Amino acid sequence: MASQSLPPLRLAWFMWGLGALLYLMGFFHRVAPAVMTEALMRDFHINAAALGNLSAFYFYSYVAMQIPTGIIADTWGPRRLLSLGALVAGAGAVIFALSPSFLLAGLGRLLIGGSVAVAWVGLLKLAANWFPPAMFAMVTGMALFFGIIGAVAAGTPLHLLSVQFGWRSVILASALATLAVAIAIWKYVRDTPGESGFKDYVAAGDRPSVGSWAAILGGLREIFRYPNTLLLCFIPGAVVGAVLTFSGLWGVPFLTTHYGLPTAQAAALTSALMVAWAVGGPVFGWLSDRVGRRKPLYLSGCAVTLIGWAVIVYLPGLPLWALTTILLVTGFASGCMIITFAYAKESVPLRLAGTVSGVINMGVMIGPTLLQPAVGWVLDQKWTGAMDAGVRRYGLEAYQTGFTMMIAWLAVALTLLFFTRDTRCRQAVWLSENVNR
Repeated sequence: MASQSLPPLRLAWFMWGLGALLYLMGFFHRVAPAVMTEALMRDFHINAAALGNLSAFYFYSYVAMQIPTGIIADTWGPRRLLSLGALVAGAGAVIFALSPSFLLAGLGRLLIGGSVAVAWVGLLKLAANWFPPAMFAMVTGMALFFGIIGAVAAGTPLHLLSVQFGWRSVILASALATLAVAIAIWKYVRDTPGESGFKDYVAAGDRPSVGSWAAILGGLREIFRYPNTLLLCFIPGAVVGAVLTFSGLWGVPFLTTHYGLPTAQAAALTSALMVAWAVGGPVFGWLSDRVGRRKPLYLSGCAVTLIGWAVIVYLPGLPLWALTTILLVTGFASGCMIITFAYAKESVPLRLAGTVSGVINMGVMIGPTLLQPAVGWVLDQKWTGAMDAGVRRYGLEAYQTGFTMMIAWLAVALTLLFFTRDTRCRQAVWLSENVNR
């Protein structure tokens, strides 16, 4: 018989924290190519466009898995979803580490991306099930913080370890760590407090149930009948696309070429941007919960992000202190995108929370999926023939042209934000009433 008491927060954080370890590992693999660009281009004999595609293989499968993941999370539960995801991610990392060819490396990245795609939606489900509703946005921000820890590990530490032991050995070690996470999640995580003998936060009537494919597809169609869903699919992709295109792939070569920084220092700067993003996520989430508004904070964060990237891209030759400051401010402001998930969850019936989270996260990851290879393609088109140690070197104009795509998307996203309807941090019953009329 279940207890009438709610679960202690320390237990909730433990359950959620194990799932967050998978998200951490996923973020590590997401941005790892940024500090291995020269080694990957040399080992696989590829140019910038091919490297962009190799990195983006992760995002291709990640995006493709978001809607299925959201549906499965609503019907299957986060425990099975997260443990299976960690198992496949570990196997994909083994393939990537041992791959003798570009095609096998791409397959490894594809498996990693498709499997860690479950981590974010699984974490959102654990947050909704194990924490008070008033903590949802803050806990979601903490998920981003965990992810950025993985991204930071894929910066300077990965670079130094790769120099010492080789990138293949380091990626193989990360694969073994991911497999260990799979075992821990299966052993300890439970889908709801009720399974551990505590009172559930989510009422039985709001829990999704396994239904027919017709019912599942009906739920998918239903979320797009709510006005905010489509807008919130498109907007965060601009913010995340800019961060991960710069910090996840092209920022290090840009900084080493045009600021003359050593690779380790450039990696440290891109990691600092990610850390600022990690800090910004919980702060924006907490503030939006505190003030009871989503839209104004999202607008202000997106505006600062747009200005920050414009300065970084179009004002070359900044003093190092100024460049560092602007990168930190831009990264922190980019944390505003975390508001998207609470905003979207409140915009649809609670029973569709997993489904809408998957759809929104698909929109989020379309940003780097499109921008990483697109910037690589532009770099190759603008290449003047310069080489350094067998690796192509690209001019400032090439980087500015490529990064302009990030800035244009951010401008469109900021404009679209004005058309969203603020839920004021409440489950938007009025939306359901309007749709059903």
